[in-house]
This record gives sequence, C-alpha cells and structure tokens, in this order.
Amino acid sequence: MQKGLTYDDVLLVPQYSDIESRSEVSLTTDFGRGVELELPIIASPMDTVSEANMAGSLGELGGISIVHRYNSIEEQSAMIASLGENTLVGAAVGVSGDFADRAVSAVAAGAKVICIDIAHGHHILMKKAIKRIREVLPKIHIMAGNVATLEGFNDLADWGADSIRCNIGGGSICTTRVQTGHGVPGIETIFQCAKSDRNAKIIADGGLKNSGDIVKALAAGADAVMLGSLLAGTDCSPGTIFKTESGELRKTYRGMASAAAQKDWRGRVASCEGVSSSVPYRGKLADVVKELERGIRSGLSYSGARSVKELQAKAQWLQQSSASATESSAHIRLR
Repeated sequence: MQKGLTYDDVLLVPQYSDIESRSEVSLTTDFGRGVELELPIIASPMDTVSEANMAGSLGELGGISIVHRYNSIEEQSAMIASLGENTLVGAAVGVSGDFADRAVSAVAAGAKVICIDIAHGHHILMKKAIKRIREVLPKIHIMAGNVATLEGFNDLADWGADSIRCNIGGGSICTTRVQTGHGVPGIETIFQCAKSDRNAKIIADGGLKNSGDIVKALAAGADAVMLGSLLAGTDCSPGTIFKTESGELRKTYRGMASAAAQKDWRGRVASCEGVSSSVPYRGKLADVVKELERGIRSGLSYSGARSVKELQAKAQWLQQSSASATESSAHIRLR
C-alpha cells in the first residue's frame, strides 16, 4: 500500500547559502500564454475570498485572484472590469450550462485566465469543458482542476490545460475526504504530479497553513500556490467584519460545497463536502501578503536558492516524526 505524506510530515534541510539579502531572491513565475506572476500566490475562487477588491489588490501585489462563479455572468464580469486593463485577474467557470458564455464574457471584461473550477477535475466533463473553452478562446490561459494524481495531471495537460490545481480534500473547510473517503495528502500530491513530463504548471491548492508550507509546496514541484483561509480574513475579502461575544473580530469563511454556500448560489444542497465557519480578522491584505512573501523569500534562502526552479533542484528532504512536528512549532509553556 502506498504511503502518503502531508506538509507536517516533512522538513527541508538547511543548506549553505551565499544569499546576503532576501531581495536577491526572485519569486517570478512564467505561467505561459502571457501570464507572469511576480508572486506565486493565487486567491481561491470562493465567495468569501475572491471578488473585485481582492482581485485588484492582490494583482497590484504581484499575485492573481480567480473571481468566483457563484453569481450571474454580468456580476462576475463587472467585478473583473472594475480592476482596470493592466490588472492580472482570472475568472472561474463550471462545466455545464452557460459556462462557455461566462468565459467569453469574462475575457471581454479583462480576464487573462479562465479557471475551470470543479471538485473532481479528472472527469469526462472537464475534458469536454477544456475542449469547448479552447474552441471559443483559443489563446486564453486555461487553469483546470482539481486533481490528486499524476494520471489526472497528465490527462488534464493532454486535454489542453495550461495550469492545474493539485489537491483534493485538504482545505481547511473542505470535508471531501470525510464525506467520500477519497483524497491524497497535500504534499504527496505535489510530489507525484511533479513527476510529469508535461508542460502544464502545478498549483498547490489546499492545506497550506503558513509560509513554511508554501515553501515546501514550491520545493516539491509547485509553480504557485492557491490560498483561501490565509486571505479570507483580510480587508479585501468579501463580507463584513463581526465581533464575537468575547470581543474578537472575525469574518465569514465557507467552502463552496458547504450547505450554506450551495443554498445561496443554487437554492439547494447536493453532496455536502464543505463547512461554513469564520476566521480571525487579519487586517490589511498587503500586510498579510508581504509577511507571506518575506517568509517565502527566507525559505528559499535557507536552501541557498535564488529562484523557485533552483529551490526545486537543490531541495533536500527529511521525514519527521510526530514528536519532531511538535518540536517544529512554537511550544513554549506560558505561565
């Protein structure tokens, strides 16, 4: 039986470094078809993460947001158009109904990426959707997913995807593995997909709790990461700030397969593979993203790497025990 590892199961071994400043580290990623990220961070297509404010602000910081599809075509296109011509932004579509019309409208509004967004991407409907989008928008960057295996990654690449979201069931508010019994641990998925000889880019999507996990994902073979909860509590995420009885400031964060989200966007609940919750209010998006960026740059410097590709070539791994995982986190006992 195959053994699977997740982010807390592994560590990168520190190596000699001649990097004297984090500014020497480049995080720029060429995603193909004219899409270049100065920062390998993508905001997830969720209604508590990616709308107009997130798209505009994260684009200015060097990343990209995928504006969610849980709205009308006109509403989504308006969110995209409100960012300006030079803002790098993407749009999510499904695989049924008017998804092709939604994609065409989004690109006309300024989207540079179309993300075909379904929970189980290694599927015949994904194959048909990629073909259809490529017919109507032959030059657009197609992001697709999610997949959890090398076979799935290769098939989506062969069907025409330029970048592929890799991970099933590892997100903080995702219950797919609980509900269906299916999934592959987060970094194991990246290790497996990185074995591909296809040219599609790897997006580590889900289960990333901090900048250290992002560094591990990049070292394992990811070209970028997709974030939800780490961005959901910022000033640029949709929704209002509320105060708990204890005085804590929080914002709503929910999985798009949660019962609450499904009732809102389609009026009924099918398979429930997510939960609705909240996250602490984290303040300005720029502060959160800059802190993540500093951690990522430091992470590369610990391996003596000045780029993501160099990190992937130089990375040395070890598997840690549960006790060493505890040791890896802050564990001082406060009196």
